[in-house]
Amino acid sequence: MQPRNMSMSGVVDLAAVKAAQEAKAKAEQARAQAAREGGAGAISPADLVIDVDEAGFERDVLQRSAEVPVVIDFWAEWCQPCKQLSPVLERLAVEYNGRFLLAKIDVDANQMLMQQFGIQGIPAVFAVVAGQALPLFQGAAGEAQIRQTLDQLVQVAEQRFGLTGLTVDSEAEPGGAQAAPERPAGPYDALLEAAVQALDSGDLSGAVQAYKNVLSEDPGNEEAKLGLAQAELLQRVQGVDPQQVRRDAAEKPADVQAQIAAADLDLVGGHVEDAFGRLIETVGRTVGDDRDTVRMRLLELFEVVGPEDPRVIAARRALARALF
Repeated sequence: MQPRNMSMSGVVDLAAVKAAQEAKAKAEQARAQAAREGGAGAISPADLVIDVDEAGFERDVLQRSAEVPVVIDFWAEWCQPCKQLSPVLERLAVEYNGRFLLAKIDVDANQMLMQQFGIQGIPAVFAVVAGQALPLFQGAAGEAQIRQTLDQLVQVAEQRFGLTGLTVDSEAEPGGAQAAPERPAGPYDALLEAAVQALDSGDLSGAVQAYKNVLSEDPGNEEAKLGLAQAELLQRVQGVDPQQVRRDAAEKPADVQAQIAAADLDLVGGHVEDAFGRLIETVGRTVGDDRDTVRMRLLELFEVVGPEDPRVIAARRALARALF
């Protein structure tokens, strides 16, 4: 999905000049102290991705952010988009070779951290640089867009705070001595990989077709169903004027297509409950073909988020009440 905020302009808002200067000074002091103590030395690629909880947040995120940008991936086991985004972030953490550290936080087990960051939906990705929190994006994103954001983050961290990252031992295996053997390729892995590559390159039509090719042979393939729903959503919102869409929805509450278009934008922006609520309300005030059109779009959005997501489960109950 299109990230809600892919620019780094928020740095100015979140860290005023004085605060940035103070943070930079603290970062320099922390690095000097580490140097006096002999430094941390080179780390393994496996150590570039860490699990963080509330008890270890200050040590693993705030303190580490004085030497390297820490990217935080807020996720949950039930979150289907997280299952597509997290592996990309983990792979890029290794590829960027120490220019940032990836911290994974399970929101179900760390509700306080979720509240402190003001997170309304997941996946949500933040960064902490020299103790300063920066919002990166909410919702899933294509790899090309993620790379652009990470490049900007690394540049800001180096230019404003002097953070050049960690030293990585290139001889160490990312998985260590106990790394699991590679999973044998499945019958549709090539097609699924082609779909992901098409998404990353912005070829939405190609991604849609690749996912459909998988489903034509394996209608129950969950990865393909989720990918197709997301690709079709991106295809629908591509090139639209968000301000005009929202203006139309506000001025024409009875216009089914206006409400559907606005719901698509809500979901792309990570506002899951808003998207579901908008369409459920529209179902309640429509009849006949219009009602069925709205219902079908809502079911498509359920596929994007994933059937196990508690927001989908709650929305299904609300939809049943609206229908019957």
